[in-house]
Amino acid sequence: MPRTALITGGVSGLGKAAAIRLEADGVTVVTLDVTDGADLVVDVSDPAAVQAAADDLGPIDILVNSAGIVGPNAPLWELPLDGWQRTFDVNVNGIFHTCRAFVPGMRERGWGRIVNLASMAGKDGNPTMAAYSASKAAVIALTKSLGKELATSGVLVNAIAPAVIETPMNADTGPEALAHITSLIPMRRVGRPEEVAELIAWLASDKVSFSTGAVYDISGGRATY
Repeated sequence: MPRTALITGGVSGLGKAAAIRLEADGVTVVTLDVTDGADLVVDVSDPAAVQAAADDLGPIDILVNSAGIVGPNAPLWELPLDGWQRTFDVNVNGIFHTCRAFVPGMRERGWGRIVNLASMAGKDGNPTMAAYSASKAAVIALTKSLGKELATSGVLVNAIAPAVIETPMNADTGPEALAHITSLIPMRRVGRPEEVAELIAWLASDKVSFSTGAVYDISGGRATY
């Protein structure tokens, strides 16, 4: 059965890798991003714009929430309020808005797959990255809650918690912070986007049938729980 996937942040990084991988499985992919080149140029932090995009697009089967920002790098007491708020607006509220817009249609059809991109930072916390770490912890909790709510509906919701992956987003991470979090990986290297895309493709498929509200680490051995 042909499937349609919406991938937020689909123009670059993990979103782009996921789009390429899902298309290889025959999935029709629609990208949503703030960047030109996306099929839908939308800011996920804008609930009205997200809902309008959902109304225009119509039914989807797979939702991959990959849009995210690193946010400010600084000790917590020096974080700018607008930087903290923007990080949550994109990383957490963005997922809330897309799920709120697309989950009802998935429930009506009795099938759906939602994959939320969290981070190891949401489990361990990274120094000078409180906004990012806290936002990704919120993504994990949101996933667990929504997974339970939809457990008997045919709609499965899971999260992925990567360690450092070689993506453009990490260009915004301070050199000291990046060096620290890379040093925590026992494999002694950063991950590749296509490695994460394989896990996304599996979680977006019929092959997953008894997993929801779960968090899948892809961390080169960094994961501690």
